[in-house]
Amino acid sequence: MTADHPDRPPPVDRPPTSPGGPSEALSGGHGGPSEALSGGHGGPSEASSGGCSEASSGCRFEVASGRHGDRGGATVCVLAAGLVLVVCGTFGAAVAAAGMARQRAGIAADFAALAGAATVAQGPEAACRRASALAEANGGRLADCRVDGLDVQVTAEVTVTALPGLTRTVRISARAGPVRA
Repeated sequence: MTADHPDRPPPVDRPPTSPGGPSEALSGGHGGPSEALSGGHGGPSEASSGGCSEASSGCRFEVASGRHGDRGGATVCVLAAGLVLVVCGTFGAAVAAAGMARQRAGIAADFAALAGAATVAQGPEAACRRASALAEANGGRLADCRVDGLDVQVTAEVTVTALPGLTRTVRISARAGPVRA
């Protein structure tokens, strides 16, 4: 650390740079290719050390970037993008679960109404019992059953837990009976 800046490291020995290109900078900038191999000043030992003297603390080349506050910035961005994807995926799964529950309730109500209409001649209780059995067989529960002459109107419901702590009930009604002209 230097005296005027205690938090800065001491300056590092750097190789000389010259406008003649990289080979001239390595050779010291005084001659041709033979000097580049020998280091230009004193022989092969200097060439192998890259122009650094053995008395120095070693030749370290550092690149000062000045952007020490950006370290880890990409990690935060990747984590934020991952979090957004997880939230969007969870929301999409909740919407899909609600849509599937609506379809299941609709199918259960349709089949329950058809089954009830097929057995309405045996009485309203028999029609509603048969409608309830078919609603349960299709993943629903019969919430309401009314017989009006030869028509049977039922309401089936399906309970769905789209997200933990978010439970909803989907109700669909259906009506079945003979065709009227």
